[in-house]
Amino acid sequence: MATVATLAADRVFDALGDPTRRAIIDRLSQGPQSVSHLARPLNITLTAVAQHLAVLQACGLARTEKVGRVRTCHIEEAGFRTVEQWIAEHRSLWTRRLDRLGDLLAEED
Repeated sequence: MATVATLAADRVFDALGDPTRRAIIDRLSQGPQSVSHLARPLNITLTAVAQHLAVLQACGLARTEKVGRVRTCHIEEAGFRTVEQWIAEHRSLWTRRLDRLGDLLAEED
């Protein structure tokens, strides 16, 4: 049975599985940008960028705010913390398993 943390990590990994969304995150890592500025090098419509941003916002990787007629996008840390936590938990699990395997192999020698 999947935990809430696992489901959150699944959403982040799913979002990052798309090359366009990774490109958007790369661009946002340079600083806040408008949707139109994000769309220019991607050669996609503003509607498509907005759809990708909706996915990134839903999993906590990005946020947007509208001031006047301009929607500005920012990187959000929550999604990255979710992935960091998932990696840390799995690293710990596999470190323990590999240590036990090493102990068993050492006993056989």
